Amino acid sequence: MKRSTVIFLSLFIAGALVFWAVRKNDVQQKSGLRFVSLAWQERAIATNKSIVNEWNAAHPDMQVEYIQGTWDSAHDYLVTAFETGDVPDIFHYESSIIIDYAMRGYLTDLSPYISVEMKKDILDVAWATVTRPNGEVGGVPFLIESLVVLYNKSLLEKEGIVPPTRQHPWTWDDLRTAAQTLTKDTNGDGVIDQYGAGIGLRNSANIIMNTSISFGGSFFKKDGDHFVVKVNDEEKKLLQTIVDMLYKDKSVAPASIGETGAGMIPGFFSGRYAMLVGIGSWGRQQLVENAPKDFRWGVMPLLKAQTQTYGASTQTLSVPKKSKRAKEAMMFIDFILSSKNTARLALNDWMIPARKSCLSMPEFNDTLGGWDITCSSVATLGVGSWVGAPGYVEWKSRVANPVLQELFAGRISVEDAANRIEHESNNVLSRYKKRGEVW
Repeated sequence: MKRSTVIFLSLFIAGALVFWAVRKNDVQQKSGLRFVSLAWQERAIATNKSIVNEWNAAHPDMQVEYIQGTWDSAHDYLVTAFETGDVPDIFHYESSIIIDYAMRGYLTDLSPYISVEMKKDILDVAWATVTRPNGEVGGVPFLIESLVVLYNKSLLEKEGIVPPTRQHPWTWDDLRTAAQTLTKDTNGDGVIDQYGAGIGLRNSANIIMNTSISFGGSFFKKDGDHFVVKVNDEEKKLLQTIVDMLYKDKSVAPASIGETGAGMIPGFFSGRYAMLVGIGSWGRQQLVENAPKDFRWGVMPLLKAQTQTYGASTQTLSVPKKSKRAKEAMMFIDFILSSKNTARLALNDWMIPARKSCLSMPEFNDTLGGWDITCSSVATLGVGSWVGAPGYVEWKSRVANPVLQELFAGRISVEDAANRIEHESNNVLSRYKKRGEVW
């Protein structure tokens, strides 16, 4: 073959490779963004899809594919995606878990992409749940999960119990007194058939951690650059209070031990439980849509211990580091989390919006559905000391939930639980300390 022919073929092949590389890059740039949502309530899913459709109508060259995920499978799906590189461009999750992802280097630092308007409008306490000390932001917080106490108005009125107000909140002692009064054998057969309270304790770590702050506790303490777990008198007082309500007062239904908050809603409707304690604010949606026609209910302000300060947990949108389209992904996040759209998402998920501009809207100050009481809690929300603790996600599943389950089932004492939590927690956390991961 002549040298000129070889040169020509070489140039042709090189040119073709460049063309296809450019073509492939162009296709990638114009291909759709993938968005994994964990919305699960029917109206919340519809709202997410509607906003995606609105984006797609306005951006024909940058379509977003809506992918419905589930909370149960999200962690395994995402870790696999991070490791293989086949990642969604935007995903919905929660602050305590994305912090762990950020420390592992899985997430794009969104701080360079966040607009001044978004930065100022989202509550500082919400940003604190996703921001590392060096300023890196692992996700944009848009919904705040809060714990509430729901109560049956008719049952409280029957006993002459006046529910608390924002100006005069109940203490835990007030709750115990009311719960004892409301616990009854209504038909005289010697068996309690109306309990003062139900508390979903099946996986209770979230409730206990976020409530412990109001007792002056935190479980997690900083020891130099690392974390240790200590169960002091403040944490023990919370645990003992719940144990006493279960076994001394017998005013908390035994069914609480094996149920989630959602699982106790039917019993709340039937009058089995006069109050539901520590259920997520999203539970109000179930009441609005499914309660019997004559069922009257209300929302109590956060219970007071030493303070009314509870831990804040946020739902977030993040961008994997292996996504090649962080800028475009953030454009979509700006759209779906605008003030107007954040309000839509919060209203249909029955959670607190993270934007100040939303909280000033009339619908979030309405007495109907308890929005006024629920949203007023933002004034007392704080960030737990465990935020940024390496291994926190594993700790919840391998230590906190199992030990607390044994405690509330009456198999061990509060002292035994405290000792086990400290010992088993520090065994787990020591592995992360050896990895050198620092928040």
